Amino acid sequence: MGRINVGVLGATGMVGQNYLRLLSGHPWFRVTHVAASPRSAGKGYAEAVRGRWVMDAPIPRRIATLTVADAQDVRAAKARCAFVFSALGMDKRAVRKLEEEYASSGLPVVSNNSAHRHTEDVPMLIPEVNPHHTAIIPAQRERRGWRDGFIVVKPNCSLQSYLPPVHALMTAGYPVESLVVSTLQAISGAGYPGVSSLDMIDNVVPFIEGEEEKTERESLKILGTIENGRFIDDDSLAISAHCNRVPVIDGHTACVSLGFRSHRKPSMDDILAIWDAFQGAPQEMNLPSAPRPPILYREEPDRPQPRKDRDAGGGMAFTVGRLRACPVMDVRFVALSHNTVRGAAGGAILSAELLKAQGYIG
Repeated sequence: MGRINVGVLGATGMVGQNYLRLLSGHPWFRVTHVAASPRSAGKGYAEAVRGRWVMDAPIPRRIATLTVADAQDVRAAKARCAFVFSALGMDKRAVRKLEEEYASSGLPVVSNNSAHRHTEDVPMLIPEVNPHHTAIIPAQRERRGWRDGFIVVKPNCSLQSYLPPVHALMTAGYPVESLVVSTLQAISGAGYPGVSSLDMIDNVVPFIEGEEEKTERESLKILGTIENGRFIDDDSLAISAHCNRVPVIDGHTACVSLGFRSHRKPSMDDILAIWDAFQGAPQEMNLPSAPRPPILYREEPDRPQPRKDRDAGGGMAFTVGRLRACPVMDVRFVALSHNTVRGAAGGAILSAELLKAQGYIG
């Protein structure tokens, strides 16, 4: 079977560049369309990113010669690809409108943007946690009169390090009632050029605009249910988040304390066994980008660390450590994931692989 032609919207930005890097040589997908703002349109891709290619690897040779299209030109994308990844750097309202235009034209959209994260019929996926949420796609299409197109989004990068380990415990029969998390978030999460060096060197910034609200709210939709073609948040879990920017290039760390609802609480050995055995839909379906194992526990007392653990599983794994009792709640641990791979382009690529395996694209 031949590879599926895909497009990348916002291809000249940092997230768009990461898509192109990760999709180079992908066994299922081939980039045939790159699009960006009107100022880049009409240029060869290498020319459009000259002086601002920020990936460590060089521009994929085949991508360098592609002509950049205007992201507003939906018809050009329709002629060249079967679905698109969206990393548009536009106003949220404009992103929402343009993604809907792509979906209306018949092109599925897998988006990194936040514009549709709380749209009531748009799934927000972590494939190991809520792969069943794609079941809302037929209702989304019917409500909007779309035949082949749809929109799926990925969540904020800050919650992806710790929500899968928490989900693993909940599905094993230990419902979590309360969660307090302090995130230590890498500067790459702010994009390029990102946070001023004068703010970050020798410093920690205990505020990231909108981040705590996203962390507390998005998790509830991901853990929620579908009723009458709409998502209903999980209101059984209370989350309190503190989000901090730290002088680390890549890798978001989360310090988590959990309180369980049931009187029957897991032992430390129970938790470690659950994490060790956990397999999500991506692993069961043998998806190309799925990390194996998805949850990796480090027994060293000073791990996980961003520099040592962010690339685990090709940057797609969730690394956990420092599991211990909590004197205020029940247990506490530290989690880590690669924010620009798992938390951005890589996570969206895995979602697209899930959608292909489920028959929604291709």
